[in-house]
Order: sequence, then C-alpha cells, then structure tokens
Amino acid sequence: MSCYIRPQIPGAAVFFTVALAARGTDVLVTHIDALRAAVRDTRAKRPFGVAAWVVLPDHMHCVWQLPRGDCDYSTRMGAIKARFSMHLRRSGFTPTPARNSYGARGERIRRVGVNPDLRKGEVGIWQKRFWEHHIRNDAEFRACVRYCWINPVKHGFVARS
Repeated sequence: MSCYIRPQIPGAAVFFTVALAARGTDVLVTHIDALRAAVRDTRAKRPFGVAAWVVLPDHMHCVWQLPRGDCDYSTRMGAIKARFSMHLRRSGFTPTPARNSYGARGERIRRVGVNPDLRKGEVGIWQKRFWEHHIRNDAEFRACVRYCWINPVKHGFVARS
C-alpha cells in the first residue's frame, strides 16, 4: 500500500473532490439533509470557512479556508464522512457489501455499487480517500470556485451555472 503524506499548511485554502464508493448512485442528493447536518456539526466542533461547495449525486467538490494556524483538514473531512455514514446506517441504509468477484479468465470484476478497495464482507459508503489540492494563489482560488460552479453543467444536471 502506498504511503501518501498530505501537505500540512496552516490556514490554507484547499480544494477537495470526495466521491462515494458506489459511483452512479444518488445517495448524496437523496440524503442531502444528513450531509448538511454532518457539515454543520463538524464546523461547530472544528471551524473552517466554505468558499464553494457543490454536491452531485455521487460526489462533491468544495473549497475550504482553514483557520489561521490550523492545517488539519483531513480530520474535518473524515468527521463529515463518518457523521454522514452513521446517519445513513441509523436510517436503515445498507450499502452493498464487497465481494471478491472474478471473471472466467481470473480478472477482477468491478460491480456497480461495490467499492473494490474493501475486503470481502466490508461495507463502505465513501471511497476510502479523497483528492485535495492546496490552492497557491488568487487565480487558482478563482479557478477552483469556478470549477464548483461549472461541475453540475459538465455532468448535465443544469443548462448553465
């Protein structure tokens, strides 16, 4: 397994892409109230600014501004994912458990609704990791915010931003 070390820059502006394990589903928009509550509760305990946030059916993008002297965005994102997952499980939602499925030639079959990173029998709502990018300047900041605005257009959910 790779050993990825995330940057630690206090007070940084950070762009995120976070996806569900089951791409092609609509869990995030179906349970948007649970996601809002998870974000609200996390911000109450570990504040951060939100410059942009777009939620699509199976993934989301956001631009955060961390507080001065604070570089712990990973714990915040983990808390949001955990709170959302707990709410879904309490409401009776059960994602499809992972199965080790192989085709006739021995190749691994990727099944819709199953996270291939999970071990047999595990369940997971989110992809294990998320993608983050530390924003270096104002032009990059504007581009990341613009990306959040344009993403629903790119995926065909709206005609224009």
